[in-house]
Parts: sequence; C-alpha cells; structure tokens
Amino acid sequence: MSLNQAILPEFDHEMSNTRKSLERIPDDRMNFKPHTKSMTMAGLATHMATLNHWAEAIFGNDTFDASTAPPNPDLKSRAEVLAAFDKHTAAARKVLASATDAELMKPWALTFKGKSILTLPRIAVVRSFLLNHQIHHRAQLGVYLRMNDIPVPSIYGPSADEGNM
Repeated sequence: MSLNQAILPEFDHEMSNTRKSLERIPDDRMNFKPHTKSMTMAGLATHMATLNHWAEAIFGNDTFDASTAPPNPDLKSRAEVLAAFDKHTAAARKVLASATDAELMKPWALTFKGKSILTLPRIAVVRSFLLNHQIHHRAQLGVYLRMNDIPVPSIYGPSADEGNM
C-alpha cells in the first residue's frame, strides 16, 4: 500500500470530526475569548478553516519561511468558516491523494526569517501540521463550545453532550 493511501483514511476521519466541531460555532459568539491570551472564536475557527492551506506550501516547495505567510483575516460567520474549511480540505486531500511515496518521503523544511524550525519528511509534516495541528485546535474549540453551553460533538466516542453514537 502506498503512503498516501495509508494516511488518507486518517485524514478523512479527522477532517470529518473537525467539520462536526466547526458546524457548532454560533455566529453570535464569534468574538468570545476564554482568556486574554486566547484567540477569539472567530480567530480560532479561521485558523482551523484555513490550516489545510499548508498543503500547498508542503507539496509546492521544499522549504517555507513562515514569516512570509500572509495573515488570514477572521472569517465572520459559521457559513464562511465551513466554506473555507471545505475548500482548503478538498484541495489538501487532492494534493495528498496524488502524492507519490518519493514525494512523501522527501524532506521539507520550515524556517522563520531564515532560521530553521524543522526539517522532516513530508509525510511527517502532513501528520504534524495538518492532522495533529488540527486535532489540537479542535480540542481548544471544544473548550470554547463547552464554555458557551454549546453541545460538544462526539469525536472518538460519546461526549458528555452526545452519549449515544
């Protein structure tokens, strides 16, 4: 089995779970922040919705300087968040589905203002930057939802709000 075929089911599963969480974002709570150091719900949702855009940098170049990444203005509604998420997720999936084992094993480097942050095989970058990164922020969003009394969806098993799967 090729590497891309091995990781695509995990990608699809995690993106489906992320979308379930993003579907819960209320338009009237986009400015909610659980702490002064936290992002707003709009900022967090925007980051999650656009995170898969990294696939373009991961597969389009051998290195990327994060200091050159343009900022994403906050999306204003759940509809905008879901549209952006669906667009970037479909594009990332397409790139991943067409990647060869050689491309996935080729090293990719992340820098910041010329300073090396990491160099890993692309498959590891997909797992850490696209999957684990999304899972991390999805957990944060679960806290935001809980603090606003919005039911948290079942992800890997029943949530306190959805006991039945």
